[in-house]
Amino acid sequence: MLKLLRVDHRLLHGQVAFSWTQNIGADCILIANDDVPQNDIRKTTIKLAKPQGVKLVIKSIEDSIKALQSGVTDKYKLFIVVESVKDAKTLAEAYPEIQQINLGGIKVREGTRNISKAINVTPEEEELIKELVDKGIEVEIRQVPADKKVAALNAF
Repeated sequence: MLKLLRVDHRLLHGQVAFSWTQNIGADCILIANDDVPQNDIRKTTIKLAKPQGVKLVIKSIEDSIKALQSGVTDKYKLFIVVESVKDAKTLAEAYPEIQQINLGGIKVREGTRNISKAINVTPEEEELIKELVDKGIEVEIRQVPADKKVAALNAF
C-alpha cells in the first residue's frame, strides 16, 4: 500500500528517514532515481540514512514503475522518494494509485523561483504540478509532518 510519494533533491536524509517514515508508518522506502543505482557514493550515503527495521529499495524510474505495476510492492507500507517533479509525474502517470505528492525539498537551480522555504521550481515544473493537480492528484508542500500542509498551487 502506497503511503506517500515525496519529492526531495536530497532523497533520503535524517528528516525524511525518521520523521516521515515514522509518521506515515512506512516499512519500505523506495528510492526511484536514474542516477543512484549506478552511483556507489550516493547509494552508500542513502543506505546510511535508512532507519532501522525499514526495508530500503533503490531502483531506476523505469524499474520502479515495473515493480509498482507488478504488485510486488503491495505487501509493503511504501514510501517513495524521488528527486524531481518530473520523476514524480512520470510515476504518477504510470501508477494511478499515486493520489498525493509531497514537495519537501527542491534546490535552487538556474531559472527557478522560490515558492516555499525549501521549494524552488522552474516554469516547466510549475506546469507539471498544475497538470498533476488537474488530474486530481493532491500536490502539497511540507518539509516535515508537523508542518501545516500548503497546496502547491497556492504557492504560485
